[in-house]
Amino acid sequence: MDVLDRIREQVTSNAVVIYMKGTPDAPQCGFSARAVEALKKCEFPFAFVNVLADLQIMNNLPRYADWPTFPQIYVGGELIGGCDITVEMFESGDLKPMIAAATQKNTAA
Repeated sequence: MDVLDRIREQVTSNAVVIYMKGTPDAPQCGFSARAVEALKKCEFPFAFVNVLADLQIMNNLPRYADWPTFPQIYVGGELIGGCDITVEMFESGDLKPMIAAATQKNTAA
């Protein structure tokens, strides 16, 4: 399977997925740590991909949605952004309802 097809499958089959450096329990950069913390506070499950462990994804993900940096957070199949946007959305109260809607839609499908 082509790497872009693999990314598309991950993005569309999970309500929420974060492409990050490290894992949620052991982030390998501060931006990934902050984004994961915001996702955890929303209290919904989310998938993750450790880009440091999959160099094909790390090298090609920026092409998928034309976003050059990590982490990248997808909700409901759409890129919402990186760390700063995710944290801002959490702080404004917009992130949790968005994740709730994507999770509900994903479980109903």
